[in-house]
Amino acid sequence: MKIGAVIFATDYCIALPELAPALEERGFDSLFVPEHTHIPASRRSPWRGGGELPREYSHTLDPFVGLAAAAAVTSTLRLGTGICLVTERDPIVTAKAVASLDLVSGGRFDFGIGAGWNAEEMEHHGTRFETRFRVMEDRVRAMQALWAADEASYEGEFTSFEPSWSWPKPVQRPHPPILLGGESVHTMRRIMAFCSGWFPRGPLLPDPADGMGRLRAAAEEAGRDPATVSATVFGAKPEEGYLDACREAGMDRALLILPPEGRDGVMPVVDRYAALIG
Repeated sequence: MKIGAVIFATDYCIALPELAPALEERGFDSLFVPEHTHIPASRRSPWRGGGELPREYSHTLDPFVGLAAAAAVTSTLRLGTGICLVTERDPIVTAKAVASLDLVSGGRFDFGIGAGWNAEEMEHHGTRFETRFRVMEDRVRAMQALWAADEASYEGEFTSFEPSWSWPKPVQRPHPPILLGGESVHTMRRIMAFCSGWFPRGPLLPDPADGMGRLRAAAEEAGRDPATVSATVFGAKPEEGYLDACREAGMDRALLILPPEGRDGVMPVVDRYAALIG
């Protein structure tokens, strides 16, 4: 099982062009970054972590810009969104961003996606909370059409475009791995319908073996080979026991959370985590 890292890349924490090579040198598999376009000041949607929303949520860099900077100073480190809120993005523009990042990184991008939890944030982008999962699927399918064909068209519930040209195409074919966040049975079904892998949250996955059993059952029910569906746990406990349980369950990758701080706060944690890489 591979070990990667995730950090809220902000305007005040360690710069990604400094962090990424340090991770690569220490044998980490990947670097993932979350996304929020903005946080409405009303704070109507409660943070699911409980309490006050942490500062980093309103300070995130654009993930594609940040990861492109990381790509420029690394050669083997995989780079991912964890997660990209496709419900808040134009699918034609995002398809271009994904393909461009995959190109400039030499095919090292993983497209972690989700529907989001902040109702007012997505409403500012024209997405209603109750339709967010349908919007997410529709936009991903539209992007897949653009990546697959030299002349692509799409007609969906929320997205449509007439025959169009859009380059570059992703280096990874047919497209970068699409990892869907969530733990529910509905998430499993969506993964089997249009995604490459499962992206559960560690705090909501206390029993990795049970989770992987549910994933394999969902794949078999959908007529998909379970071996074609990857599993990356987001925010895994940085403990040997939990990581061993993930490994034994058949997880492909565990992402350990780094604090959104400056170099002095982050690098000691990086070194501590590096000791867990087997």
